[in-house]
Amino acid sequence: MTNPEPNAAAILARILDTAQPDSLLCCGTTALQVARLWCDQKPDTHLQLLDMTDPNAELPPDSVKDLALVTDTLEHLPFDEGALLLGQLRNYGTHQIAVLVGETPGWAFTDFIGLGFRRHAEIETDNGTLTLYTYNLDTYNHKRAWNNPDNWANPEMWGKAWW
Repeated sequence: MTNPEPNAAAILARILDTAQPDSLLCCGTTALQVARLWCDQKPDTHLQLLDMTDPNAELPPDSVKDLALVTDTLEHLPFDEGALLLGQLRNYGTHQIAVLVGETPGWAFTDFIGLGFRRHAEIETDNGTLTLYTYNLDTYNHKRAWNNPDNWANPEMWGKAWW
């Protein structure tokens, strides 16, 4: 894929416009093309490229980014390596992650849900269907009403007794 699909590029551009990242990680051809256009408009954005075709490519643990874009990658990696990539991006503190993935027999909807992603859109392209999954650290773990001392058995004892 030499040129990004217009719909895929437009969706990634919209994500960039909404997120307004100061630091950006790109993995994949389409992500890189869209990110370069973004960095032309916002030259102060720190851009890091991750080439998963390089066998020595690894994500440094201190590479916390505002946004990571992953395209054209999971389709070419074994499931374990792809899950490791997404898990590391998430666990190293990347604030938002957007993944565009084609129809891949190794990946299922539940695999992305298990990693904390949400499915947002399906994009029809000349090369098949792409699905957009996103992860946002702010909305990943929503606050639960029951998880506070008011709803516990003895709320008057909150913070008074330790056993």
